[in-house]
Amino acid sequence: MTFLNVPGSTLEVVMSRSSPGRYALHEFAKNVYNFRASDGQGRSLRVTQPNPSQWNVEGVQGAAVVEYTLFGDRTDGTYTAIDLTHAHLNTPAALVWARGFERAPVSVHFDAPNGLAWKPATQLAPQSDGSWTAPGRDMLMDAPIELSAHSLKKWTVDGHKFRLALHHQGSEEEASAFAHLCKAVVTEEEGVFGAFPKFDNEEYTFILDLLPYSSGDGMEHRDSTVITGPWALKTAPQNALGIVAHEFFHCWNVRRIRPRSLEPFDFERANMSGELWFAEGFTSYYATLSLRRAGLSSLQDFAGSMGRAVSAVLTDPGRTVFNVTDMSRRAPFVDAATANDPDNTANTFISYYTYGQALGLGIDLAIRARFPGKSLDDWMRTMWREHPDVEKPYTLPDLEKTLGEITDPAFAREIFERHIYGKEPMDYAALLSRAGLLLRSVEPVKLWLGAPQLNFSNEGAAITAPVLRESPLYDAGLDLGDRITEWDGRKLANQKELEDWLGQHKPGDRVALNVEGRAGTRKVDVTLVRSPSLQVVPFEQAGRDLSLDQSEFRREWLRSRAVRPLPKVWKYCPECHRKLPFEYAHCPSDGHDLRITPDAR
Repeated sequence: MTFLNVPGSTLEVVMSRSSPGRYALHEFAKNVYNFRASDGQGRSLRVTQPNPSQWNVEGVQGAAVVEYTLFGDRTDGTYTAIDLTHAHLNTPAALVWARGFERAPVSVHFDAPNGLAWKPATQLAPQSDGSWTAPGRDMLMDAPIELSAHSLKKWTVDGHKFRLALHHQGSEEEASAFAHLCKAVVTEEEGVFGAFPKFDNEEYTFILDLLPYSSGDGMEHRDSTVITGPWALKTAPQNALGIVAHEFFHCWNVRRIRPRSLEPFDFERANMSGELWFAEGFTSYYATLSLRRAGLSSLQDFAGSMGRAVSAVLTDPGRTVFNVTDMSRRAPFVDAATANDPDNTANTFISYYTYGQALGLGIDLAIRARFPGKSLDDWMRTMWREHPDVEKPYTLPDLEKTLGEITDPAFAREIFERHIYGKEPMDYAALLSRAGLLLRSVEPVKLWLGAPQLNFSNEGAAITAPVLRESPLYDAGLDLGDRITEWDGRKLANQKELEDWLGQHKPGDRVALNVEGRAGTRKVDVTLVRSPSLQVVPFEQAGRDLSLDQSEFRREWLRSRAVRPLPKVWKYCPECHRKLPFEYAHCPSDGHDLRITPDAR
């Protein structure tokens, strides 16, 4: 890496500590070693290290060349992975930068190992000399890079170019079919806003590493996304497609409709925001909604996803501790952050992804019920119109203001006072009922203890995480560190034996547990209760009649919003070769798992 420095000054070279799209510190410098510097003639320069993430290069008289060795072996959206199959680079985890050069143009050259047919995939701008450029540090740090022998699929929509760089172990037919699915997703999501953003280099790049050794992840960038996971497109395309829907929606929501609290992004500290319920949570809502609108998921799958989010908000104990803005501000502690000490997160926190998804659902249904012809789509479009890019970021009051513009200020004030700044849940049962969806206890009935994690051994079942508040074990005085040695006089060897034992009881039964812990050995009585978990199911599935009003409300809510013809996608049965709608998971004739059709049409 070469810098042209002021003669005689000290060059301060920095490795980032945080990364766009992540909110916690990750200390990328831990993977840097063999750091050295020289001048333009190859003479060594003195290097000192004032802190773990900075190196000072002294005595620079013009050009300074910085070299180092980087270790990386995690394929995801945050870190790097370098092996004989690819070089997967999240730029803040791979490239150093220099103070004073933040606005200097950047040129990057790639030298692939001999004998490997690697090519680059990145949102950086390609140049005729083979280099790739960015106007400054921030755009460089926001540009992930994949060097591999990946499959490249391209398409154009109304002048907007899309590239799918797919590094996987499947066939070209599977890659082509998946590209068709991605085209359906972006077409559907464009309809929410009415137009695509203006991509800086006139194209958007999907970078996917679907490999057995990849970690499941997705990371948004301004004009690209990285999606990783151990899934095969032949058998599990929807695992990756759901992340595609989430990350592409981010090219509007959070990359351009940007919270002021995240702008400008600071690469040397944790970045805290109280708006992540909107930036991340509403994106989760729209990802799931868009798949249903485009016919890429079933009504049951859509209801199941919404039910899990609503259940968490209504039943998890964290809702009584923090409101959703405070949940968002805890991202530096939970967003892939690491620590050695135990915490009580299970009792204090609900993910802003989950909480925000439930809020997006509730507010969308509430708007539709009280303001016919209006919806959450109108709020999203208004936010994009009034906060079109990072030059005009938004605040929490801005969110309330724009909601009031498309509904009325009193409604917006009620939503924010009760559900955003307050801790009151929305009336999900009534709201969902308008669309013919039933919120009910999970069936069949399951009994619940309240221990998130039990580790079974010959010595009993050790509780390895804080017990949930207001649960049977919590009420009996058990907690992290206790070990249950007998269950009503029986020894249980594993989780299945525990589930079988619970299946022999009913809610209200009292059982005696033998417990060993910090306070010694004791016997406690526990009253078994029904699991508080909830689910959302269509009225038809629950054996209820669907009225015409409910049917019409649901149809209007879940119909496609695409502003151009939506690509048709299908699956086929490898046994009977029938072509079936994509939302089907199994062949209704023979039960076989379905696959994407080779042409996806």
